[in-house]
Amino acid sequence: MPRMCAKLIAGTNEAEHRRWNDERWTAVWPKRERLTDAVTAFVLDAAALVSGEHVLDVGCGGGRASLAAARAVGRGGAVVGADLSASLLALADRRAREGGFENAAFCVVDMQTDMVAGRPFDVALSQFGVMFFDEPLTAFRNIRAHLRPGGRIAFVCWQGNEQNPWFFGSAITAFLPASPVLEPGKSPVGPFALADPGYTAALLRSAGFADVHRTAHELVVEAAHDAVVDDVQFELMGIATGDLAAAKAVAAEHLRQFAIGPELSRFPLAFQVFDAVNR
Repeated sequence: MPRMCAKLIAGTNEAEHRRWNDERWTAVWPKRERLTDAVTAFVLDAAALVSGEHVLDVGCGGGRASLAAARAVGRGGAVVGADLSASLLALADRRAREGGFENAAFCVVDMQTDMVAGRPFDVALSQFGVMFFDEPLTAFRNIRAHLRPGGRIAFVCWQGNEQNPWFFGSAITAFLPASPVLEPGKSPVGPFALADPGYTAALLRSAGFADVHRTAHELVVEAAHDAVVDDVQFELMGIATGDLAAAKAVAAEHLRQFAIGPELSRFPLAFQVFDAVNR
């Protein structure tokens, strides 16, 4: 398989293109993986991968779930990890090479609009990679177009902000800029964009999927404090320079409830797994 490819359509999902290609953001991403790795088994279980299947991993980031899928489908199968972050895909490709994965490749694309070589796929999966489309219906229709008839989709996304108090955004709302006015046809993006299970199930059905199922999960993960907070986040959230110190202090106080040691915290995670079939 070709190891890396690149194809992006300019002008779509522009804010997410900027954020996920900001070297400051992607440099700290491996710290976040202590949380995201905890759910990999759940999404793979929902995907029910079979040896020899071809899999598309949407928003694959550093590729850890992609490589777990590649292991599940074996040498006779194949996995293509798709993401709009060139730097994270470089990390994913390096991991694949170091791990000796010959059945995994990665492509710099925006799955909201771009088409990936290798279709039709048997399965599309995603580990926290589908909450960042500013036209989610367009995106899920595009993902479905990559699947064979009867193909499957399985993805994990967060439950609501209130069920995930480790996300400190609600504690610093006083310092956040006003939400931008969305252009017609655009939707809010972010970690909790698909938190409403009714909305997300309806979205999948509108995109052409059937037999939609949703399973809620909760678990506790021990990780370093900076798995959920660092200086880069405050800047990218648009907090004014003069408010940075105060916002950081409020966030630190909020997150103190999870600390179990000088550098270690215990974070409760509430997430949900959706699966459906391409009818």
